Order: sequence, then structure tokens, then C-alpha cells
Amino acid sequence: MTFAYLLTLLVSLGAMVLLDRRFRLFFWRRPARAAIVLGAGMALFLTWDLAGIGLGIFYRGETTLMTGLQLAPELPLEEFFFLAFLSYLTMNSVQGARLLLAARIRRVRPDR
Repeated sequence: MTFAYLLTLLVSLGAMVLLDRRFRLFFWRRPARAAIVLGAGMALFLTWDLAGIGLGIFYRGETTLMTGLQLAPELPLEEFFFLAFLSYLTMNSVQGARLLLAARIRRVRPDR
């Protein structure tokens, strides 16, 4: 039992928070809306995972990099943090792309 994968996920989540804070992408733009979107995304992905586990499609692989702690049968603790990272990364990417596109449009069409 080791915490390597969990630690990597937490460091990655921390990087998402720093990017968000620096560029005001998601939580630093609209915190209440961001919490709802992140919660909805996590709920969707966890439901998807649980359905896949129930149907025998998903299963927990054995590795020495994970803690071995499970939230439910075949649902490791690390999956929760991975889904949080995935959702946060997606929203930061979407908001970042919107900001870049808006800046480019302003640069090309300064009258707007």
C-alpha cells in the first residue's frame, strides 16, 4: 500500500487550482456556478463508474501505487480524485479556450 498515485492526483489538482487562480478560469470566476458544475460532473462520472462496475465492465486493477482503500466494491479512493481532476481540467480548458478566443477576436476586431 502506497500513496504515490493519490499524491500525484493531489499535486495535479493543486496545479489546476493555481492555474484557475492565476487566470480566473473557473472557481475564481464564478465560485457557486463552478461548484455546481463540478459537483454535477462528478455525480455523472461516479454514476457511470458504478453502473460499469455493476455490469461487470469496470474493475479495480491491482497495483502497488494505490492505497488499496475503496469507496465501494471495485471503486478505489483514487478514482474520486481522478474524476475531480478530470472535471476541473476540462472546465479550466474550456474557460481558457474561451478567454483565448475572445482575446483573439478583440485583437482582430478592435471595434468590438
